[in-house]
Amino acid sequence: MQTELEGYYLDGRTAARQRVMIRPTSMGLQMMTEKGGTFFWPYEEIRWSGSMGDDEQMRVERGGEIPEVLLVPAGLFKQAVRFAAPEQARRFNKGGARGSKLLTVLGSAVGAGVVLLALYLWGIPTLASVIAPHVPLKWEENLGQGVVEYFAPRARQCRDPVRTQAINEIMRRLNASASKSRYTFRVIVVNDPMINALAAPGGYILIFRGLLERTETPEELAGVLAHEMQHVLHGHATRQILQHASINVLLTAMTGDASSAMSYGLGAASTLGLLRYGRQYEEEADREAIRLLAVAKIDPMGLARFFEIMKREDGLSGIIPAYLSTHPNLNERIANAKMLADQAGIIAPRLLQDYNWREISDVCRTTGPKLNP
Repeated sequence: MQTELEGYYLDGRTAARQRVMIRPTSMGLQMMTEKGGTFFWPYEEIRWSGSMGDDEQMRVERGGEIPEVLLVPAGLFKQAVRFAAPEQARRFNKGGARGSKLLTVLGSAVGAGVVLLALYLWGIPTLASVIAPHVPLKWEENLGQGVVEYFAPRARQCRDPVRTQAINEIMRRLNASASKSRYTFRVIVVNDPMINALAAPGGYILIFRGLLERTETPEELAGVLAHEMQHVLHGHATRQILQHASINVLLTAMTGDASSAMSYGLGAASTLGLLRYGRQYEEEADREAIRLLAVAKIDPMGLARFFEIMKREDGLSGIIPAYLSTHPNLNERIANAKMLADQAGIIAPRLLQDYNWREISDVCRTTGPKLNP
């Protein structure tokens, strides 16, 4: 059975066609361009013509008035989708039902829609909260790999060996102090000017270049990393993704179908980037981050100082930085972080004393960092 096929992609903004390889999965369509870029379309977000003849070209769309479009050979596409996701086969069924049968089908569809709406509004969030703490580690890691592939393909990762070694040293120190953690935390610096950081399921933490460049000390980055670690350790990221998932994804999470997790991760990544953690999650992450910093003998005031930098950034631009745009009141968080850091009562030695932090935080440059004289 041929599980990959070639087609053409139109982005809806230009008339240019890109040749792509398409691989249907159980959750949606995974695609790779000639230049190596990848993207993912969940089945629930796409539409196609199921009555198209097998020898014709099928148009698959995603989006609104001016959609993104895939042009694919209808016969091969139907076969590949049926093989990867048999439940999608019904979308290829031809019409022609009699009036009474059509009314029955429509009535059933309306009834099913009401049930699914109720499940989505009340059932899925509840199920997600129950399932998230028991998701197999491998499933979470594969889900996180899908998120990384979406936001930080290898070509966009900053990989200077000396600088990344220094950043990884901070993470190793935090990880060693996180008691009873089942995760192996990995930091990936993304070559993107956006001021943001992201905790992906399975222990992946993405730090975008724009945020890293604004840190003034390694303790400030340590505060950010400790905060993002808490979103992983307390299952916030996984729970948020599952709450926005389909019932099929919840089932794969319960069964631990790791192959489906990575495919869904590509689709979930864009959702994760827009998610708003609630006040309870953010307060928990701040509180536990400062506790972790204290245990690791890292100055916990670094988190408060980083928040102050972000406040200054907001004052200069008039637009709150992306990293805090989905978070609770910044002044309140600064006050709480300072109070918790004072209560920790530790005097910690300076991190990475042999390095010039400005050189390290410029990790996306190609020249090597300089040691302090």
